[in-house]
Amino acid sequence: MNDRLAARRRAVASATAEAGAGALLVTDPRNIAYLTGFRGSGGAVLVEDDGEAVLCTDSRYELQVVEQAPDVGHVISRDYVAGVLGRRRGPADAPLAVEADDLTLSAASALRGVLEQVGAAGTQVVETSGLVEQVRRAKDPVEIGLIERACRVVDESWNHLLAHGLLAENRSEREVAADLEHAMRRAGSDGVAFDTIVASGPNGAHPHHVPGDRLLAAGDLVVVDFGATVSGYASDCTRTVALGGAADRLLDAYEVVRRAQLAGVAAVRAGLACSELDAVSRGIIADAGFDGYFGHSLGHGVGLDVHEAPAVSSRSASTLSDGDVITIEPGIYLPGLGGIRIEDTVAVTGGGGRSLTTTSTALSVL
Repeated sequence: MNDRLAARRRAVASATAEAGAGALLVTDPRNIAYLTGFRGSGGAVLVEDDGEAVLCTDSRYELQVVEQAPDVGHVISRDYVAGVLGRRRGPADAPLAVEADDLTLSAASALRGVLEQVGAAGTQVVETSGLVEQVRRAKDPVEIGLIERACRVVDESWNHLLAHGLLAENRSEREVAADLEHAMRRAGSDGVAFDTIVASGPNGAHPHHVPGDRLLAAGDLVVVDFGATVSGYASDCTRTVALGGAADRLLDAYEVVRRAQLAGVAAVRAGLACSELDAVSRGIIADAGFDGYFGHSLGHGVGLDVHEAPAVSSRSASTLSDGDVITIEPGIYLPGLGGIRIEDTVAVTGGGGRSLTTTSTALSVL
């Protein structure tokens, strides 16, 4: 038996009991992978009150489920929910918890039909939000190792992009993004963690710009936000470079963002309120005269999802703990002129913080 996965299921079973239910129906694919090891695209899992579980998937994954999830029960059927509820060992009418954030209205309606089908029409359905995700938040050493491997992929790919002159004038944002994603694949990524952002010149003022046909030009700052996945775990990194001499206001803003980012990384420690961490970097930006040009939060958790708990923002009620993996990504966005963002993935370990992305944040002038 995989003791790590069994411990996760027991933790989820305990949280399910605290929510007032006797079992949890898991339908989110990442949560299924977290609890069983199975990484197929379709399935459902039922976690009982003792942490035992049964997984249903279809015939496409009949061999894969045996290889990836050998220590849970298996049902092969396209009726995922009926498959697991039909194997429920606890009282059929005991309260059943569901992942409300993943369950669509049509799926909720279908669930009622399945409960009738298995003789449990009167079962109370308990809606939960973030139940498994809260268990996922604290990463064990194996998980941190996988995230660090995903960070090494982005480091290697970024160095490749710079060394081969692929970030250069007269190349389109789209071309640069494609080259970077190809480099990540070659470096060992299973896929991109999110859609790659390449935002050049004035497009850099849009934090989530979609790479287009604009050609990189002399004087541009270019914001590149990218991430890889390794065994399901994500990395997240942003670097900003200059193509030749940029406007003084952009260069000034770059140094402010860099100071804010370095201060944020240095401040990371267990026990620090996420809102206080956000204030460290945000205060530096505001004091430099760029208040109002940094609208998003300082960061977020990273794991199986590239955005997960804890939120690192002024509104966050979370406190950092050992095992958290977060991003520190301040930015300044100047409409019509350009933008800057610098981001690292940081692990909270041993009471402090350790950056898992390691390429230089000093301004590269290409």
